[in-house]
Amino acid sequence: MGVPIRFHLNGKPTELELDGRRTLLWVLREELGLTGAKYGCGAGLCGACTVLVEGQAVHSCQTPLAAVAGKRVTTIEGLAPEGALHPLQEAFLEEGAFQCGYCTPGMILGAQALLAAKAKPSRAEIAEGLEGHLCRCGAHQRILAAIERVAREAGGAS
Repeated sequence: MGVPIRFHLNGKPTELELDGRRTLLWVLREELGLTGAKYGCGAGLCGACTVLVEGQAVHSCQTPLAAVAGKRVTTIEGLAPEGALHPLQEAFLEEGAFQCGYCTPGMILGAQALLAAKAKPSRAEIAEGLEGHLCRCGAHQRILAAIERVAREAGGAS
């Protein structure tokens, strides 16, 4: 039997009565229908499941639901409210920074956390900051270009 777990999801108060040991990824996808975070490796190594918790990038496949109690969780679905694209989403589109798109939500949220921590990272710092994210299609150079564009044009994403 579950216990009530309260948190803010994409800016909205959320309460679930579930086993707190369930992974956040499972809860987001199966209980809440938010499929932006993807299952990739299940070990927190590929970044496909990345979401933001209190603005920090976390691997939701390794995060128990209980760990987000009382915290702010942002998924790709909540990054840009009201249907507008976030600057990172726009830059990914404009730079063609995806191919199959499977890693894209995690990459964007990882980049958001990186730019929130350092508004104008170097290309090397961007590459290092995204080290825990894998793109099997090989769009890494375009991904770096998209993030550089946002850092250059906006001084970092908010």
